[in-house]
Amino acid sequence: MSEIFRNISEKDKCKLLKTLEANTHTFRKNESFFQLFKNDKMIGIVLSGNIQIIKNDYEGNEILMEDLEEGDIFGNTISSIQNVEHNIVVKEESTIILIDYNHILNCNIEKDYYLTFMKNLLEIVMHKLQEKNERLEILTKKTIRNKILEYLKIMRTKHGSRFVYLPFNFKDLADYLVIDRSAMTRELKYLKEEGFIAIKGKRIEILYDI
Repeated sequence: MSEIFRNISEKDKCKLLKTLEANTHTFRKNESFFQLFKNDKMIGIVLSGNIQIIKNDYEGNEILMEDLEEGDIFGNTISSIQNVEHNIVVKEESTIILIDYNHILNCNIEKDYYLTFMKNLLEIVMHKLQEKNERLEILTKKTIRNKILEYLKIMRTKHGSRFVYLPFNFKDLADYLVIDRSAMTRELKYLKEEGFIAIKGKRIEILYDI
């Protein structure tokens, strides 16, 4: 269940979603539903599946902005989605709840579950701001090696383990780090040969303090 509904019973969750006039949609793999976000006050909650927010630069390159799975939230403001440059792509069949943010702001119900919902929403937004700051720290690194090492450092700290399990494939990792995939693959090979890391599938073991 999404963190946004933490400590809210299923009964109260149904009441809340009805009050907020929430809509549930299911999308097929590779389907895009960006058109539903023409309203810049929409919030999406991923109930199941996997979606990605992609930004296209002027040269047609894709930049992975966010990789979202069950429990994640996104929206025009909190995800910085802009109509022209961005797209939302379904990586596997996904079910999404869509809520107009105006309905949240204008809701006047004085119920404990509504206050809990607002508290959870604020905590999630704060977490997303932290993630954006981490991403910025990665992108400010000037070399491919330093971008990779900074990403691994953040992931190790976040999960408290020297084993880092990539949440997506290596193509998406390159898009997330905004680097060329071939160049990234070479740098990972060098890091492995130099004893910094060990790689097995999507698992990267950090062998040296970074």
